[in-house]
Amino acid sequence: IIYFSLSFLKQFCFPFQTGHTTGPSLSNDRLYKFAYTAEVYVDRAKASLQKSAGYRFSAGVDVNILWRNPENDDDQLIKVMIRNVQVENVNERPSDKNIFKGKSTEKIIGKEYLEALQRPMVLELARGKVQNFYSYENEPGFTQNLKRGLASLFQLQMHSGSVREVDISGQCNVTYQVRQNQVTKIKALDSCEIEKTGFTSHNQILDVSTKATSATIYVLEDSFIKSIKAEENYVFLLNSRRKTGAKIVSKQRLELQSAEAGPGLIAGKHVAGVIKTLDSSYVSVPLVAETVKSECKKCPSLSEHWKSIKEHMHPEKLSKAEAARSFLSFIQNTRKATKEEILQIIKTENKELLPQIVDAITSAQTPASLEAILEFLDFKDASTSILQERFLYACGFASHPSEMLLRTLTSKLKGDIANEEIRETLVIVMGALIRKLCDREGCKLPAVVEAKKLILGRLEKPKKDDNVRMYLLALKNALLPEAIPLLLKYAESEEGHISNAAVTTLQRYDPSFLTNEVRKTMNRIYHQNRKVHEKTVRTTAAAIILNSNPSYMEVKNILLSIGELPLEMNKYMLSIIQDILQLEKPSSKTVRKVLKDMRTHNYERFSKPGSSSAYSGYITRGPDISSTYSLDILYSGSGILRRSNLNIHAFDRNAQLHAGQVVIEAQGLETIIAATPDEGEENLDSFAGMSAILFDIQLRPVTFFQGYGDLMSKMLSATGDPISVVKGLILLTDYSQEFQLQSGPRASADFQGGLAIDISGGMEFSLWYRESKTNVKNRIAMFVAGNVEVDSFFLKTGMETTLEIETALDFISTVQFSQYPFLVCMQMDRTTTLYLHRHSVTKYESLPSGRRYTARRGKAETLEGCEYPLHQENSNMCRKVFSTASDSSGSWF
Repeated sequence: IIYFSLSFLKQFCFPFQTGHTTGPSLSNDRLYKFAYTAEVYVDRAKASLQKSAGYRFSAGVDVNILWRNPENDDDQLIKVMIRNVQVENVNERPSDKNIFKGKSTEKIIGKEYLEALQRPMVLELARGKVQNFYSYENEPGFTQNLKRGLASLFQLQMHSGSVREVDISGQCNVTYQVRQNQVTKIKALDSCEIEKTGFTSHNQILDVSTKATSATIYVLEDSFIKSIKAEENYVFLLNSRRKTGAKIVSKQRLELQSAEAGPGLIAGKHVAGVIKTLDSSYVSVPLVAETVKSECKKCPSLSEHWKSIKEHMHPEKLSKAEAARSFLSFIQNTRKATKEEILQIIKTENKELLPQIVDAITSAQTPASLEAILEFLDFKDASTSILQERFLYACGFASHPSEMLLRTLTSKLKGDIANEEIRETLVIVMGALIRKLCDREGCKLPAVVEAKKLILGRLEKPKKDDNVRMYLLALKNALLPEAIPLLLKYAESEEGHISNAAVTTLQRYDPSFLTNEVRKTMNRIYHQNRKVHEKTVRTTAAAIILNSNPSYMEVKNILLSIGELPLEMNKYMLSIIQDILQLEKPSSKTVRKVLKDMRTHNYERFSKPGSSSAYSGYITRGPDISSTYSLDILYSGSGILRRSNLNIHAFDRNAQLHAGQVVIEAQGLETIIAATPDEGEENLDSFAGMSAILFDIQLRPVTFFQGYGDLMSKMLSATGDPISVVKGLILLTDYSQEFQLQSGPRASADFQGGLAIDISGGMEFSLWYRESKTNVKNRIAMFVAGNVEVDSFFLKTGMETTLEIETALDFISTVQFSQYPFLVCMQMDRTTTLYLHRHSVTKYESLPSGRRYTARRGKAETLEGCEYPLHQENSNMCRKVFSTASDSSGSWF
C-alpha cells in the first residue's frame, strides 16, 4: 500500500524534480515555447561571415510532454511542433539583391512542404537519448530531415563522458563535458557511420584536405533546456594551393521564450499504445538523415552541352586554360549521362575532336561511360590506334579506378590487338591501375591478383617472342614489392634496354623497399664486380645507392671510384656528389663525413675535366607545396649525348609527386664521327628515343630512330619538327563528397582539376656543323574548379572558385663537338610566352523559380618568361656556345 501511494504521488501530485532523470526533464501540463533558427553560411575558407552567401530559417517551436513511463521516469514521449516558419537572407542585403523579397514562406518552400513541415513530430526520450522518432509516413524527405535536425538537439546526457550516439549525422563518437548548468557536446564528424557517396584524388598533393568540427552548448535550468547553440564547420582546402578553398558553417539556436499551461499527460503503459491513441498515422522512422537531392529541371542535355564547348577542344587550342575548363565541365555532364547519350556524341563527331572526347568520357569513370567507350573502340582496328592510346592513358590517369576497369583491360590484353604499340601501352597502364587499387587496399581484389600474376608470370618465364621491356615498364608503374627480386635479376644479368628498364624501375621504389640485397646488387653493378655494364646503368645504380640511406663504406667506395671511371662518367659522378651537398639531400651528411678523408677528397680526384653535369634547384618554395627541378646530362667519351634527364618533383610535409620526367637517350652513334665507343658499349645498335613520366605514370617510350639505316634516313629527311610524346587532357584533381548537415540540408563539395598538355621532343644532329641539339617542349594549361553547395531543396546556396594557369617550359641541350673539350650548354626556359594566372570566386543563392543572387571577385597576374638558373660552369659554357654560333654565322666562304 505504501509503495503504491508513493508511486501515485510521484506520478500525479509532485512536479517533476531535478535529478530524477539522466536527460532533459519537462514538467507535466506545461507547454514550452522556443524560438528556433538554423543558419547556413558559405564562403572562402578564411573569410568572415558578414558577406557570406546563405540563408536563415527561423520558426517557433512548441514542446510538451505527452507521456511518462509509470515505471521509469527516464522514458518519456515529447511532442515537438514547428510553427510560423520564415526564410530570409543570413546577412543584411539591399532589396535589389534579396532573392526573397516579395515572396511569402509558402511561395519559397511550397504549400505542400510547408504543411508537412508544420505537422508535429513525437520523440521518445530514454535517459536523454532519442530512442524513436515518430513522424508521418510518406512525408517529403527534406522536411523530415529538417525535423530530424531539430529533434537531434534534444539529445543529451547529464554526466561527462564519451559515447557512441545516433542522430541525424549517423552513429558518431560524442564527448560530453558537464559543468554546473552547462553541457558541451563535441561530435567527431569523421567518426559518423552514415551512407556516404563520393571519391577523392589518388595523390595527396593533388587532393583536397577537409576539416570538420561540431560543437553544441546546452544551458539548463531546473534540468530542462533554457538554450541550445550548435555549430558545424566544414573547411575544404586544395592541397596544392591552400588559398583556394571554401567553408560551410551551419548554426542552430533554440531559446526558451516562455512556459505556459499545456495539455495533460496521456495515460498508458506502453509507447506503442500511446502513439496509436495520439494519431494512428504516426510511424517510427530512423533519426539518421535520408539522402535527398533536388533535381536539375533546366539543365542542358549532354549533346547540347557539347555543342556549347566543342570550339575550345580543337587540337591547336589544347595549351589554353579554356580547353581544360571545357574538359572538366564535359566530364561533369558525362557523369550524369546514359550510355546511349554518350554514344550519340562519339559516333557523330569528326575525327579532329574525337581524341578529346575520348579523354573526357574515359575520365568520367562511370559504368555508362566505360560501356560506351568500349563499344565504340575496336582494338582489332589499327586505324583507330590514336583513340585507343588516348583511352588507355586516360585509364592510367584515372582518379578512382574500379576493379571492373582493370578486369576489362586484362581481357583486352588476352584478345586480338592490331597495333603492338597499343599492346605495350595497355600493359604499362595496367601497372598504373594495379598500384592505384593497391594504394586503396585493393591488392587482394580478384582482378588485381590476376593482373599481377600475368605481368610477373611473363617476367619469371618469358617466352621467346615476349616484349620483356613492356612488362618491366608495367612494374615501373605498379611498384610491386614482390617484383624486386625479378628486377634485380634483369638489372644485373641483361644488357641494353632490358637492364636499363630494370634498374630505372628500381629507382622509382620508395627507399624503404630498397633492402640490403638491393644495395648489394647495385654496388656490384656500379663497381662492375661480375660483368661490364653501360654507363647509364652504372650511374643509375649509383643514384639508387646514394638515395637509400647508404653506409659510410658505400659512399666512400663510390667516391674512391671517381678518377678511375671513363672521362665523362667521372665528371657526371662528381656533379651528382656536388648536387647532393648543394640541395641537402638525405645522404649529404654521410657524404660530408666521407669527404673529411683526404684520400677521397683531393684535387686530383675532384678536378677531372668533362662536359657531363647534374644540377637541382627549386622552381617554387611555398607554404603549401614546393617543387624542384633536376637536370642531368651524361655524354659518351666521344662527346655525343648519351642521356639527358629532366625531373620535376612536387612535395609537401607528408607526400610527394613525381610531376614529370623526360629522358632522352642515345647510343651507338660513335661510328658516325669515327669515334671509339666506351667500355661495355662496343656492340650497341644506333638508337635515340625519349621516355616520359607524367604525374607518377610511366608512359610508353617514343623512338626517334632505331638502327644505322633508320638514322641516316631520318637525318636526310629531317624536317626539324618535334615528335609528340603526350598530347591530351588529363583529370588531375577529382574530389567529390556529399555530407549531411546537422540542421537538415544536404551539402556537397566538388573540386576538379584538369590539365591540357602538349609535350614534344626532338634531337637534331648535324655532321656539317658537328653539333647536336635536343629540345623538350612542355606546353601546359591547368584549370581547377571548386563548387561547395548546400541544397535545401527550396534553395541552393554555394560558392564556386576557379584557378587557371597557362605556362610553357623548354629544356634545350646544345653540344658542339667541332673542338675538344666539347662545348655543352643546357637551358631550362619558361618561354617568352606569358605565364598567366587567374583566380576567381563566385558566391550565389538561387531559388527553383530561377531567381538568383551572385557576387563575383577575381584576380589575374602575368609574369614574363625567364630562364631557370643552373650551375655557373654551365653558364660559362653557354656563353662560348652562342659566341661560337654567331662567329660562324657568316663564315660560309
